[in-house]
Amino acid sequence: MRITPRIMKFGINLWPPFIGAGIRVRRIAPDWGEIDVALRLGLTNRNYVGVHFGGSLYAMTDPFFMLMLMHRLGRPYFVWDSAGRIEYLKPARGTVVARFSLDDAFVARLIDDAAAGDKVLPELAVDIVDDAGDVVARVHKTLYVRLKPEHRPR
Repeated sequence: MRITPRIMKFGINLWPPFIGAGIRVRRIAPDWGEIDVALRLGLTNRNYVGVHFGGSLYAMTDPFFMLMLMHRLGRPYFVWDSAGRIEYLKPARGTVVARFSLDDAFVARLIDDAAAGDKVLPELAVDIVDDAGDVVARVHKTLYVRLKPEHRPR
């Protein structure tokens, strides 16, 4: 069964780690090319000094590039998170948002790069932005993409 963006949004918004952290998926584009995620500041995700806990900021970005690529590339590909890091640029207060975007040209290049059957390690970044439009953190993700053995050239 193929999971639609609507079903994924519903399901992931019921996932206990996201509920507890105050993370909410606002939108998943029908083609899986964009996802908007929000995190509101609350008692369960503030740190000692009253701003967003860094772990919650990272958690709000963790699975989305992988999920998007899994759905954009389809069943012939393995897609895994390989590495990630976060840069904290400014204390985060209020509601913060992250917009994930994968354009068609990027996906096409990835398909070309993986066509020989070797692993590809694309690096992607997403900004976390506050209500004022300021970037409060930047998350860098490295993914692992490879054709499954039965789809690799012989």
